[in-house]
Amino acid sequence: MAAIYKRELKSYFHSMIGYVFIAFLMVFIGIYFMAYNLNYGYPYFSYVLNSVAFILLIAIPVLTMRSFAEERKNRTDQLLFTSPVNLFGVVMGKYLAMVTIFAIPCALCLIFPLIIKAQGSAYLKVDYLTILLFFLLGCVYIAIGMFISSLTESAILAAIGSFGVLLILYLWSGVMSFLPSSAGANAVGLLCIATLLIWLVWHMTKNWLLAACLELVAVVGGVIAFVVNSSIFEGALQNILGNLDLIEIFTGVLSNNLLDISGIIRYLTVAGVFIFLTMQMIQKRRWS
Repeated sequence: MAAIYKRELKSYFHSMIGYVFIAFLMVFIGIYFMAYNLNYGYPYFSYVLNSVAFILLIAIPVLTMRSFAEERKNRTDQLLFTSPVNLFGVVMGKYLAMVTIFAIPCALCLIFPLIIKAQGSAYLKVDYLTILLFFLLGCVYIAIGMFISSLTESAILAAIGSFGVLLILYLWSGVMSFLPSSAGANAVGLLCIATLLIWLVWHMTKNWLLAACLELVAVVGGVIAFVVNSSIFEGALQNILGNLDLIEIFTGVLSNNLLDISGIIRYLTVAGVFIFLTMQMIQKRRWS
Protein backbone atom coordinates (compact mmCIF):
# COMPACT_ATOMS: atom_id res chain seq x y z
CA MET A 1 0.00 0.00 0.00
CA ALA A 2 2.84 2.39 0.82
CA ALA A 3 4.30 2.01 -2.67
CA ILE A 4 0.94 2.78 -4.31
CA TYR A 5 0.45 5.74 -1.97
CA LYS A 6 3.85 7.25 -2.80
CA ARG A 7 3.39 6.69 -6.53
CA GLU A 8 -0.04 8.30 -6.56
CA LEU A 9 1.04 11.24 -4.42
CA LYS A 10 3.99 11.97 -6.72
CA SER A 11 1.81 11.66 -9.81
CA TYR A 12 -0.60 14.34 -8.55
CA PHE A 13 2.22 16.84 -8.21
CA HIS A 14 3.98 15.80 -11.42
CA SER A 15 0.75 16.38 -13.35
CA MET A 16 0.13 19.70 -11.52
CA ILE A 17 -3.33 18.54 -10.41
CA GLY A 18 -2.20 18.58 -6.79
CA TYR A 19 -0.86 22.15 -6.98
CA VAL A 20 -3.92 23.39 -8.87
CA PHE A 21 -6.30 21.72 -6.42
CA ILE A 22 -4.59 23.23 -3.38
CA ALA A 23 -4.31 26.68 -4.99
CA PHE A 24 -7.94 26.59 -6.14
CA LEU A 25 -9.25 25.90 -2.64
CA MET A 26 -6.92 28.37 -0.92
CA VAL A 27 -7.82 31.19 -3.30
CA PHE A 28 -11.53 30.85 -2.53
CA ILE A 29 -10.92 30.38 1.18
CA GLY A 30 -8.65 33.45 1.19
CA ILE A 31 -11.22 35.58 -0.65
CA TYR A 32 -14.01 34.67 1.77
CA PHE A 33 -11.68 35.10 4.74
CA MET A 34 -10.82 38.63 3.67
CA ALA A 35 -14.47 39.45 2.99
CA TYR A 36 -16.02 37.95 6.13
CA ASN A 37 -13.36 38.01 8.80
CA LEU A 38 -11.14 40.96 7.89
CA ASN A 39 -13.47 43.40 6.14
CA TYR A 40 -16.74 42.73 7.97
CA GLY A 41 -15.11 41.63 11.22
CA TYR A 42 -16.96 38.35 11.78
CA PRO A 43 -15.03 36.44 14.50
CA TYR A 44 -16.00 33.00 13.13
CA PHE A 45 -13.75 31.33 10.54
CA SER A 46 -16.42 28.63 10.38
CA TYR A 47 -18.51 31.09 8.31
CA VAL A 48 -15.82 30.95 5.64
CA LEU A 49 -15.78 27.15 5.38
CA ASN A 50 -19.57 27.03 5.44
CA SER A 51 -19.61 29.40 2.46
CA VAL A 52 -16.93 27.63 0.42
CA ALA A 53 -18.23 24.09 1.00
CA PHE A 54 -19.88 24.22 -2.43
CA ILE A 55 -16.43 24.63 -4.01
CA LEU A 56 -15.75 21.01 -3.09
CA LEU A 57 -18.41 20.00 -5.63
CA ILE A 58 -16.04 21.21 -8.35
CA ALA A 59 -12.63 20.61 -6.78
CA ILE A 60 -13.12 17.02 -5.57
CA PRO A 61 -14.25 15.60 -8.95
CA VAL A 62 -11.14 17.10 -10.56
CA LEU A 63 -9.00 15.41 -7.93
CA THR A 64 -10.68 11.99 -8.15
CA MET A 65 -11.56 11.74 -11.84
CA ARG A 66 -8.32 10.04 -12.89
CA SER A 67 -7.92 7.76 -9.87
CA PHE A 68 -9.13 4.62 -11.65
CA ALA A 69 -10.58 5.88 -14.95
CA GLU A 70 -7.16 6.78 -16.33
CA GLU A 71 -5.67 3.47 -15.25
CA ARG A 72 -8.49 1.65 -17.01
CA LYS A 73 -8.17 3.74 -20.19
CA ASN A 74 -4.41 3.21 -20.44
CA ARG A 75 -4.77 -0.46 -19.43
CA THR A 76 -2.23 0.09 -16.67
CA ASP A 77 -4.78 -1.27 -14.20
CA GLN A 78 -3.72 -4.75 -15.26
CA LEU A 79 -0.25 -4.03 -13.89
CA LEU A 80 -1.80 -3.13 -10.55
CA PHE A 81 -3.83 -6.33 -10.50
CA THR A 82 -0.73 -8.44 -11.08
CA SER A 83 1.39 -6.58 -8.53
CA PRO A 84 2.13 -8.12 -5.12
CA VAL A 85 -0.06 -5.44 -3.48
CA ASN A 86 -3.52 -6.75 -2.57
CA LEU A 87 -6.70 -5.05 -3.75
CA PHE A 88 -7.28 -3.30 -0.44
CA GLY A 89 -3.78 -1.87 -0.59
CA VAL A 90 -4.31 -0.57 -4.13
CA VAL A 91 -7.61 1.15 -3.32
CA MET A 92 -6.49 2.55 0.03
CA GLY A 93 -3.16 3.70 -1.41
CA LYS A 94 -4.96 5.75 -4.04
CA TYR A 95 -7.57 6.98 -1.57
CA LEU A 96 -5.06 8.08 1.07
CA ALA A 97 -2.98 9.90 -1.56
CA MET A 98 -6.02 11.99 -2.51
CA VAL A 99 -6.89 12.54 1.15
CA THR A 100 -3.33 13.79 1.73
CA ILE A 101 -3.70 16.32 -1.09
CA PHE A 102 -6.95 17.55 0.45
CA ALA A 103 -5.41 17.61 3.94
CA ILE A 104 -2.86 20.24 2.89
CA PRO A 105 -5.33 23.14 2.44
CA CYS A 106 -7.20 21.92 5.52
CA ALA A 107 -3.97 22.14 7.52
CA LEU A 108 -3.32 25.64 6.18
CA CYS A 109 -6.78 26.61 7.41
CA LEU A 110 -5.59 26.06 10.97
CA ILE A 111 -3.74 29.39 10.72
CA PHE A 112 -6.79 31.53 9.98
CA PRO A 113 -8.51 31.28 13.40
CA LEU A 114 -5.24 32.39 14.99
CA ILE A 115 -5.16 35.44 12.73
CA ILE A 116 -8.70 36.26 13.84
CA LYS A 117 -7.63 35.79 17.46
CA ALA A 118 -4.77 38.24 16.94
CA GLN A 119 -7.31 40.82 15.72
CA GLY A 120 -9.52 40.47 18.80
CA SER A 121 -12.18 37.97 19.87
CA ALA A 122 -12.29 34.51 18.29
CA TYR A 123 -14.11 31.22 18.75
CA LEU A 124 -11.31 28.72 18.31
CA LYS A 125 -13.25 25.67 19.48
CA VAL A 126 -16.02 26.12 16.92
CA ASP A 127 -13.56 27.05 14.17
CA TYR A 128 -11.33 24.02 14.68
CA LEU A 129 -14.31 21.67 14.94
CA THR A 130 -15.57 23.10 11.66
CA ILE A 131 -12.17 22.52 10.03
CA LEU A 132 -12.25 18.90 11.23
CA LEU A 133 -15.72 18.31 9.78
CA PHE A 134 -14.77 20.13 6.57
CA PHE A 135 -11.89 17.67 6.22
CA LEU A 136 -14.11 14.66 6.94
CA LEU A 137 -16.74 15.91 4.49
CA GLY A 138 -14.03 16.12 1.83
CA CYS A 139 -12.91 12.57 2.67
CA VAL A 140 -16.46 11.34 2.07
CA TYR A 141 -16.62 13.22 -1.24
CA ILE A 142 -13.27 11.72 -2.28
CA ALA A 143 -14.55 8.20 -1.57
CA ILE A 144 -17.64 8.87 -3.69
CA GLY A 145 -15.57 10.36 -6.52
CA MET A 146 -13.14 7.44 -6.45
CA PHE A 147 -16.02 4.96 -6.72
CA ILE A 148 -17.50 6.79 -9.71
CA SER A 149 -14.05 6.87 -11.33
CA SER A 150 -13.93 3.08 -11.02
CA LEU A 151 -17.10 2.80 -13.11
CA THR A 152 -15.70 4.30 -16.31
CA GLU A 153 -12.53 4.68 -18.34
CA SER A 154 -13.28 8.32 -19.13
CA ALA A 155 -11.90 10.83 -16.64
CA ILE A 156 -14.29 13.49 -17.98
CA LEU A 157 -17.33 11.27 -17.44
CA ALA A 158 -16.04 10.45 -13.95
CA ALA A 159 -15.74 14.16 -13.14
CA ILE A 160 -19.21 14.96 -14.49
CA GLY A 161 -20.76 11.99 -12.69
CA SER A 162 -19.07 12.89 -9.42
CA PHE A 163 -20.21 16.50 -9.70
CA GLY A 164 -23.78 15.36 -10.33
CA VAL A 165 -23.86 13.01 -7.34
CA LEU A 166 -22.20 15.56 -5.02
CA LEU A 167 -24.61 18.27 -6.18
CA ILE A 168 -27.58 16.06 -5.30
CA LEU A 169 -26.08 15.36 -1.88
CA TYR A 170 -25.42 19.09 -1.39
CA LEU A 171 -29.10 19.81 -2.11
CA TRP A 172 -30.28 16.73 -0.19
CA SER A 173 -32.40 18.56 2.38
CA GLY A 174 -34.37 20.17 -0.44
CA VAL A 175 -34.75 16.83 -2.20
CA MET A 176 -36.18 15.32 0.99
CA SER A 177 -38.96 17.90 1.06
CA PHE A 178 -40.40 16.41 -2.15
CA LEU A 179 -40.77 12.92 -0.68
CA PRO A 180 -44.32 11.77 0.19
CA SER A 181 -45.33 11.27 3.80
CA SER A 182 -48.19 8.77 3.38
CA ALA A 183 -47.68 5.22 4.65
CA GLY A 184 -48.45 3.54 1.33
CA ALA A 185 -46.08 5.67 -0.73
CA ASN A 186 -43.31 5.23 1.83
CA ALA A 187 -43.81 1.47 1.90
CA VAL A 188 -43.45 1.31 -1.88
CA GLY A 189 -40.40 3.58 -1.74
CA LEU A 190 -38.70 1.44 0.89
CA LEU A 191 -39.39 -1.67 -1.17
CA CYS A 192 -37.77 -0.01 -4.19
CA ILE A 193 -34.70 0.85 -2.12
CA ALA A 194 -34.53 -2.72 -0.79
CA THR A 195 -34.80 -4.07 -4.33
CA LEU A 196 -31.96 -1.80 -5.46
CA LEU A 197 -29.75 -3.00 -2.60
CA ILE A 198 -30.60 -6.62 -3.39
CA TRP A 199 -29.69 -5.99 -7.03
CA LEU A 200 -26.31 -4.71 -5.86
CA VAL A 201 -25.88 -7.91 -3.84
CA TRP A 202 -26.66 -9.97 -6.95
CA HIS A 203 -24.38 -7.81 -9.07
CA MET A 204 -21.47 -8.44 -6.71
CA THR A 205 -22.14 -12.12 -5.91
CA LYS A 206 -23.94 -13.34 -9.07
CA ASN A 207 -25.94 -15.54 -6.70
CA TRP A 208 -29.51 -15.31 -7.99
CA LEU A 209 -30.85 -17.68 -5.34
CA LEU A 210 -29.57 -15.45 -2.54
CA ALA A 211 -30.99 -12.37 -4.26
CA ALA A 212 -34.37 -14.05 -4.79
CA CYS A 213 -34.57 -15.09 -1.13
CA LEU A 214 -33.68 -11.60 0.05
CA GLU A 215 -36.31 -10.07 -2.25
CA LEU A 216 -38.92 -12.51 -0.98
CA VAL A 217 -38.09 -11.67 2.63
CA ALA A 218 -38.29 -7.93 1.84
CA VAL A 219 -41.66 -8.19 0.11
CA VAL A 220 -43.31 -10.56 2.61
CA GLY A 221 -41.86 -8.73 5.61
CA GLY A 222 -42.96 -5.37 4.24
CA VAL A 223 -46.51 -6.56 3.55
CA ILE A 224 -46.87 -8.09 7.03
CA ALA A 225 -45.52 -4.96 8.71
CA PHE A 226 -47.87 -2.75 6.67
CA VAL A 227 -50.92 -4.88 7.54
CA VAL A 228 -50.05 -5.04 11.24
CA ASN A 229 -49.20 -1.35 11.69
CA SER A 230 -49.09 0.85 8.60
CA SER A 231 -48.35 3.98 10.64
CA ILE A 232 -44.71 2.94 11.06
CA PHE A 233 -44.18 3.70 7.37
CA GLU A 234 -45.39 7.31 7.61
CA GLY A 235 -42.44 9.60 6.90
CA ALA A 236 -40.07 6.62 6.90
CA LEU A 237 -38.30 7.66 3.69
CA GLN A 238 -37.45 11.09 5.07
CA ASN A 239 -36.26 9.60 8.37
CA ILE A 240 -34.00 7.03 6.69
CA LEU A 241 -32.73 8.98 3.69
CA GLY A 242 -32.29 12.07 5.84
CA ASN A 243 -29.20 10.39 7.27
CA LEU A 244 -27.52 11.09 3.92
CA ASP A 245 -27.75 14.84 4.50
CA LEU A 246 -23.99 15.27 4.82
CA ILE A 247 -24.06 19.07 4.70
CA GLU A 248 -26.42 19.24 7.69
CA ILE A 249 -23.78 17.51 9.82
CA PHE A 250 -21.21 20.09 8.76
CA THR A 251 -23.40 23.16 9.29
CA GLY A 252 -24.67 21.77 12.59
CA VAL A 253 -21.43 22.75 14.32
CA LEU A 254 -21.92 26.36 13.28
CA SER A 255 -25.49 26.50 14.59
CA ASN A 256 -25.07 24.39 17.76
CA ASN A 257 -21.39 24.98 18.60
CA LEU A 258 -21.18 21.28 19.47
CA LEU A 259 -19.41 18.30 17.95
CA ASP A 260 -21.88 15.69 16.70
CA ILE A 261 -20.24 12.30 17.28
CA SER A 262 -23.02 10.54 15.40
CA GLY A 263 -22.31 12.81 12.44
CA ILE A 264 -18.65 11.81 12.43
CA ILE A 265 -19.70 8.16 12.53
CA ARG A 266 -21.99 8.78 9.55
CA TYR A 267 -19.15 10.41 7.61
CA LEU A 268 -16.83 7.49 8.30
CA THR A 269 -19.56 4.98 7.47
CA VAL A 270 -20.44 6.56 4.12
CA ALA A 271 -16.76 6.85 3.18
CA GLY A 272 -16.21 3.20 4.16
CA VAL A 273 -19.20 2.05 2.09
CA PHE A 274 -17.93 3.75 -1.06
CA ILE A 275 -14.40 2.46 -0.52
CA PHE A 276 -15.88 -1.04 -0.23
CA LEU A 277 -17.97 -0.52 -3.38
CA THR A 278 -14.85 0.63 -5.22
CA MET A 279 -13.07 -2.55 -4.19
CA GLN A 280 -16.00 -4.62 -5.42
CA MET A 281 -16.02 -2.90 -8.80
CA ILE A 282 -12.27 -3.35 -9.22
CA GLN A 283 -12.53 -6.98 -8.13
CA LYS A 284 -15.25 -7.61 -10.68
CA ARG A 285 -13.16 -6.06 -13.47
CA ARG A 286 -10.12 -7.94 -12.28
CA TRP A 287 -11.73 -11.30 -13.01
CA SER A 288 -13.75 -10.28 -16.06
